[in-house]
Order: sequence, then C-alpha cells, then structure tokens
Amino acid sequence: MGFSGNSTQAQAIGRYGLWNTGLRDPEPSGAAERAETAVELEELGYGALWLGGSSGVEHAVPLIAATRSITVATGILSIWQHEPQDTAEQWAALEAAHPGRFLLGLGVSHAKLADQYKRPYAAMTGYLDALDTAEVPADRRVLAALGPRMLELSRDRAAGAHPYLVTPEHTAQARETLGEGPLLAPEFTVILEADPDRARAAARGLLAFYLELPNYTNSWLRLGFTEDDLADGGSDRLVDALFGWGDEQRVRERIDAFLDAGADHVAVQVLSTVEGRAGLPREEWRRLAATLDL
Repeated sequence: MGFSGNSTQAQAIGRYGLWNTGLRDPEPSGAAERAETAVELEELGYGALWLGGSSGVEHAVPLIAATRSITVATGILSIWQHEPQDTAEQWAALEAAHPGRFLLGLGVSHAKLADQYKRPYAAMTGYLDALDTAEVPADRRVLAALGPRMLELSRDRAAGAHPYLVTPEHTAQARETLGEGPLLAPEFTVILEADPDRARAAARGLLAFYLELPNYTNSWLRLGFTEDDLADGGSDRLVDALFGWGDEQRVRERIDAFLDAGADHVAVQVLSTVEGRAGLPREEWRRLAATLDL
C-alpha cells in the first residue's frame, strides 16, 4: 500500500487514515505499545498514519518497521526544526529499507512556534529546492497548505496538500486550486460523543491553542467566519464546522463530506472524552474503523 503520488494511484493510502500525536511520542517506555497499536491499525484497514506534533522522519521509522504495508506520514515536519539535508538523508535511508512506505509532510509552522520564522513561502521554496537537489522526489512529499499560494506550491512542487483544521468548504476550494491530479488529504477531528456540551468542551480544549495562531484564524476568516466566531474559545458555529461530533453515523457523514467536496483521503484525528485515552484512543479507533466499514 505504499504511496506513489500520481493521480491514478493516490488511493494507495486509501480513503481514511488516522492523525495522531501519541504515535510519535519519543518516550522509549511506550515503544512496544506504539508498535503494537500500529499493527492493529493496519489490520483494521486504515490506509495511513499521520504523525502530528512537528514530527520528523525518525518518528516514522519504528512504526514502518513494525508493520507491513501501511503508509506513515509526517503531519507535519516543521522546516524550521529540520535541516533539509538531514531530512533528505533520513528519507533516503528509510526509503532504502522500506520502499514506498513513507510520505514526507512538510509545513512552515507558525511565528509563535519558531523564532526564525520569516518569509515562510520563500523558506518553503528554498527547502523544496534543497530536497530536489538531494533527489527526494516531489511526488513523495505533501505540504501543509491553507492559503492559495501554498496550495499552488503543493500542486506545482509536491504530490499535493495536507491541510489541518479545515472544513469541506475549504476542501472544495483547495480542490479547485489543485486541479484533479494532486493528492488532497485534509485532517479532520472527530469526537464520538453525542452530548453537545461534552463534545464542544472537548473541541474547545483542542481549539484554544490554534485560536492564537494567525495562519489558522486568517484561514477561517477567509471561509466566512467572523471575529465574533473566534472570540471566547470559538462560537458553536466555528466549533461545529471544524469538528465532527455525535454518534457513529453522524461522524461518518461529517468525514465523508470531505470526500464529497473533493478530498482523496481524510486524516481523521480522534479526540477522546474518556480520561486516559488522550494519547492512543484505541477503543475509539476500533469504533471508527467499524463505522467507516474499513
């Protein structure tokens, strides 16, 4: 099921994957559980594992080694934290050991998170130039793209785009910019919780961090949300647009709305409301797999 990147083979990663930060936790004591979890997720039928939390190539290595065919992707490697030559060398080593199993997701992060943040578009093009020189194929990388210019760069210099915290409306606009060929794999966070208050409270707990980042708030404003929607932890309208909550059937409908809008693949982040499952919500992942008929 390795990723190949062209328009006829984008389905190599399937329609549904999982986005999670816990799977890239560097703590050695959890390595066995993470490997065991990756094996189960592959057996459940997920097509890709997206490693969140400014992940690097090294975080994908143990998961790929533990599994047989599932694609593992960085979602997203910050270009400020990893030198392009180091990334290229790590990519080449992983590719030699496990051909076609790794997808390199790249992003410019945010000014609040990177002291050297400056001219992000130019920095990304420079990074891609360096990867080209090191012979990392364009069709084995995707870009975290929200705005039009980065989406165009995803189309022209990568296999496609991996937008985070977006709506089906954004996906439709992104597909128009990308055209029919490039991969479009948005992240979407779901909460298997039918109680509105509990679900929205969990969503706002995650959303609070991103409300401080202009790259995201500007994206939501372009989609038609207002400054009022961004205030006080986010309006119900904003929360309900950015997060899919409810019973299994409702959650599946929300996920599939991205496919209907033009996505090839949805990287689903499952946000648990059960204490102790924040890192690896395995029970919710099993429920979701059954809901998606994997």
